[in-house]
Amino acid sequence: MVPFLIAALVISAAAAVFDWKTGQIPNWITLPALFLAPVVHFVVASARGVESSDALLEGGFSVTGAMVTGIVPMILFRQNAIGGGDLKLLAALGAVCMPVLGLELEMYGFLAAIVIAPAQLAYKGKLLGTLKNTFFIAMNSMLPKEKRKTVEPEAMSWFRLGPCIFLGVLLTTAFHWRAP
Repeated sequence: MVPFLIAALVISAAAAVFDWKTGQIPNWITLPALFLAPVVHFVVASARGVESSDALLEGGFSVTGAMVTGIVPMILFRQNAIGGGDLKLLAALGAVCMPVLGLELEMYGFLAAIVIAPAQLAYKGKLLGTLKNTFFIAMNSMLPKEKRKTVEPEAMSWFRLGPCIFLGVLLTTAFHWRAP
């Protein structure tokens, strides 16, 4: 699994740098990893001498990893809570690291965001305004249309998740590193 963890580190580091600098994670980082990971898992399993049906299962686990790690980000993306690049990055990392490690790195990435986002908002002086907007958005879903409060798009705060996902991959790698 070490080569796949290294690949996940490289992919997430590149995504973090682009997200930090530009606010976007390019498709050329995420899509090749997403589509090639199942093939690479199959080839590596075959090269180890695993039966072809079990090697095919390895590729299937990679696809499963992409789907499982993509469920929560897809819901968040549909709610406009994260960007499409974040979704594709987490799905690609799930394909590279398989379901269990994919979910682990996703959890650590979200935990990093839970710690870093409020600190960053407080530093920028936007924490209270963001909490107020969050309250109104949550309450709006329970109120009838005529009583809902409008939250202006300019009052919304965006957070770059790529660096937090990199931290999640870094933690997962540290906890699962086994020298070959």
